Amino acid sequence: MSRLGTIGARLYRGEVAYDFVGKRKLWYGISILITITAIVALAVRGLNMGIEFEGGAVFTVEKTSVSVTQAQKAAEEASGHPAIVQKLGNGDMRIQVSELDTAQADKVGQQLSTDLNVPVSKINAELVGPSWGEQIANKAWTGLGVFMFLVVIYLAIAFEWRMAVAALIALIHDLTITVGVYALVGFEVTPGTVIGLLTILGYSLYDTVVVFDSLKEGSKDITKQTRWTYSEIANRSINSTLVRSINTTVVALLPVAGLLFIGGGFLGAGMLNDISLSLFVGLAAGAYSSIFIATPLVADLKEREPQMKALKKRVLAKRAAAAAKGESAEDAETHGADDESYDAVPGATATGTVVGQRGRGRGRPSTGKRR
Repeated sequence: MSRLGTIGARLYRGEVAYDFVGKRKLWYGISILITITAIVALAVRGLNMGIEFEGGAVFTVEKTSVSVTQAQKAAEEASGHPAIVQKLGNGDMRIQVSELDTAQADKVGQQLSTDLNVPVSKINAELVGPSWGEQIANKAWTGLGVFMFLVVIYLAIAFEWRMAVAALIALIHDLTITVGVYALVGFEVTPGTVIGLLTILGYSLYDTVVVFDSLKEGSKDITKQTRWTYSEIANRSINSTLVRSINTTVVALLPVAGLLFIGGGFLGAGMLNDISLSLFVGLAAGAYSSIFIATPLVADLKEREPQMKALKKRVLAKRAAAAAKGESAEDAETHGADDESYDAVPGATATGTVVGQRGRGRGRPSTGKRR
């Protein structure tokens, strides 16, 4: 078995664990800082909306040897508006200028023919009206709203409303960060970007639901025992699915990274950037939020319940009594008739952080299950 597989097996069995939930204030602080940065970037720099949303003209110049810098300068002088120029793989050049009507586009095309020393017949112009882009934006917002609503309803039915609320906050967190990155780097926002954003929402939910399902299974009849608090079981659920989340995220990020850094960056296929950046940032943010945001939020909300508060008091009181008798936390976990029938998820300690191989105590195996 590989080293990563060995670590994953030990995490699943509860032999080792990292205290994600116990350090949730740190993760919340990091997320708040990143989110504020994204919001400030949106407010100060704004988004570089594509021509599909603002309207304008796209000029395709066939097989020209003119440099991108020369074409951009010529287009901006001819139109009086900022221009986006991309060199295409077949030698053609794509020049995009916003806020042009039909008459202006004809004049710009003729001026480009003169400045670039290219026949007018080799310059193809396409006009995009702003009303079409507005329709796309409205439909995208509508689709996003319906998606969020259905997600909340489904999670509330399949799990509980606290998990639905936590998942919704995590989704908003992922969206805000992704859009903020677009504002910071200045990449163009196109319909492909919208597709990418909707795609990452589904992926983000995938990791979150995997952890929630483990947490739901591990917290059954939780109040009938005094071994573990809800936060500790939530922490074990994260650890038991951690390697799975890392593996799926890395596998998903590799091809997207190829599109973004090799295709869009090294090879110059800039049109790939609009969708690949949203996928790359969104996948990474989604994996982060499912581990560091969604599940700790569920634990916070759940432990506000009176029965969970009472459970925590009982657990801590039992551990304090064991400590007074000189027993270790592991020994205390095996005592108590009310605990004998409960096979809750093991592996966490009262203080969290890293747990080593558990003692067997009363002839029980390290997994905490009877043989």
